[in-house]
Amino acid sequence: MQLFYCKDISPNGFCTLDAEESRHAVRVLRLRAGDDINVTDGRGNLYQCKIIDVSDRACVVEATANASNQTIKHPDIHLAVAPTKNPARMEWLVEKAVEMGVAEITLLQCDHSERSFLKTDRLEKLAISAMKQSLHTMLPRINPAVKLSDWLTQTFKHSSIQAIKLIAHCEADKPRTMLSQALKLGADTVVLIGPEGDFSAEEINLAIDCGFQPVSFGTARLRTETAALYAVAAFNLINDRP
Repeated sequence: MQLFYCKDISPNGFCTLDAEESRHAVRVLRLRAGDDINVTDGRGNLYQCKIIDVSDRACVVEATANASNQTIKHPDIHLAVAPTKNPARMEWLVEKAVEMGVAEITLLQCDHSERSFLKTDRLEKLAISAMKQSLHTMLPRINPAVKLSDWLTQTFKHSSIQAIKLIAHCEADKPRTMLSQALKLGADTVVLIGPEGDFSAEEINLAIDCGFQPVSFGTARLRTETAALYAVAAFNLINDRP
């Protein structure tokens, strides 16, 4: 199945694919007026559509059937991660995490961060591509970088959020639970992954104060992007998700 994305599509209505989607449809797949395609709005809905007007810059399609909601109730994982010094590694992480079904990604500014800024528009394009590649119909939210201490205090300090909250750090002299034991079947989960220099002691203590449980990924020292993807894979394995 070839899947296209248009956030503005509506039932039994028309929408115009953006330039990138239109170019892929017309120049790569060589689709023509009258051809049937599948379009998602990134919110769990899948539309059967017909191409009305062919253009490699603005291809117009019409929804020909009621949308089918592809959303299956399952636990979500929210990945909060410090951007890597090499932006290509973060782009790789976003692509793979979206393919594996991550629900949300928040970029963190940490005390030991070597990179505090990363363009989210580029990551959002990668997320759209990965969503279509994996035939998902839910587009994960990618949040701009935020200072970890502010995010923890504002979001979790006095919150009743029921998700399991985990922080992975490398301080071997501090008590930690193995990730496989901390994850729970059917539970929404938030995982904090630090920068190459790890979280500072102050950040770890604040996270614990905000209800986060320290976890370990084992004896191997993993790169930031590897640790983040490891967490998503472990979450999927516990919940029997592809």
